[in-house]
Amino acid sequence: MNIVRRAAEKDIPKMLELLLQVNMVHHNGRPDLFKGPATKYTAAQLRAILADEKTPVFVCADAADQVLGYAFCILQQHTADNILTEIRTLYIDDLCVDERCRGRHVGQTLYSHVLAFARAQGCYNVTLNVWACNQPALRFYEKCGLSPQKIGMEQIL
Repeated sequence: MNIVRRAAEKDIPKMLELLLQVNMVHHNGRPDLFKGPATKYTAAQLRAILADEKTPVFVCADAADQVLGYAFCILQQHTADNILTEIRTLYIDDLCVDERCRGRHVGQTLYSHVLAFARAQGCYNVTLNVWACNQPALRFYEKCGLSPQKIGMEQIL
């Protein structure tokens, strides 16, 4: 049985491996934007993220405590903004399931935990961004019940 827990420093090597998997999905889809192979964060940056209560990171681990996936989150709230209300949001900065574990409900388990955490924190909503080139992720998020909030557009020159 898989469990979701807060990520710890011992998880950093596996998190770096998963960050590389995410990068390569993006690099393969948009090599004009994403370097590859690379990781979004360094080990030192991950330690700082794990130490910050405003950036909770969750991992889904198997019975042997092997990390199968993660969810990087950021608690957000716009206060004293000219146009935005002061709702509290949990933004999913990154969600990854090890490519060897996909189809085993690891992502759904992580996402359900993130939703429960957001509710416990008094959040109004959970948001995330997904690249158009990552159709499997888009389908997964739609299956989880997410719907478009805004759409980013570009024209390559």
